[in-house]
Amino acid sequence: MAEFDGKVALVTGGFSGIGGATARVLSARGATVVAAGIPPKGAYEELPPGVERVDVDVTDESATARLVTQVVAAHGGLDILVAAAGIQRYGIAAETSSDEWNEVLAVNVTGAFHAVKHALPHLRARGAGSIVIVSSVQAFVTQAAVAAYTTSKGALNALARSIAIDEAKNGVRANAVCPASVDTPMLRASARAFSDGSDRGTQELVESWGRMHPLGRVARPDEVAEAIAFLAGDRASFITGISLPVDGGLLANAAVVLPG
Repeated sequence: MAEFDGKVALVTGGFSGIGGATARVLSARGATVVAAGIPPKGAYEELPPGVERVDVDVTDESATARLVTQVVAAHGGLDILVAAAGIQRYGIAAETSSDEWNEVLAVNVTGAFHAVKHALPHLRARGAGSIVIVSSVQAFVTQAAVAAYTTSKGALNALARSIAIDEAKNGVRANAVCPASVDTPMLRASARAFSDGSDRGTQELVESWGRMHPLGRVARPDEVAEAIAFLAGDRASFITGISLPVDGGLLANAAVVLPG
């Protein structure tokens, strides 16, 4: 049997990037997967034929509740929730508008909360379930000018810990994954904005960011998806409440460089 045969998984932010890669990995290993998110401005990223795609804005609690009800009604239950919806905005605290702050917190934190809140009764009903929240290394360390974003990621790690403690008695595990730079549409958009805007300039900046990681490159989305799949599955049955860096050694690397 495949690892996730008979399991039902909901992936928010599941149309592209880390969420899309996770939907593909879980589906390939036997899960029934529903990918949910905001319709892209361009074409949808390719997902396997077996992955169901549902348009939803996770900042809308009623819509998120309907999504979970729809998944359970169609597939008989829910075993795995991956909360991967997220946005990035730049700005220091003194210059971030309230609208920008609220937008980032609404998607990254409140959106995850909505999904968790409405998934939990169904995960409990299984007697065992797994929640994986996509956070960031910026929950631990912070680059310049990301006040709202880094705050949101710190909150997600705390949310995962809280769920882990509160739901252990119900057999539900909760963990966070904390990637460093990952080659996603969101990273590419940032690289385009901070370069000359050309394809070459964007690629050069992505490669430059990669060289800041000890492994010398940015991650692929599927590499993060592998960590998510591990935490979601039975191989991690005694792991709950952790925030797992998937960072190419970034957090292990001291900023001080010796001469010579």
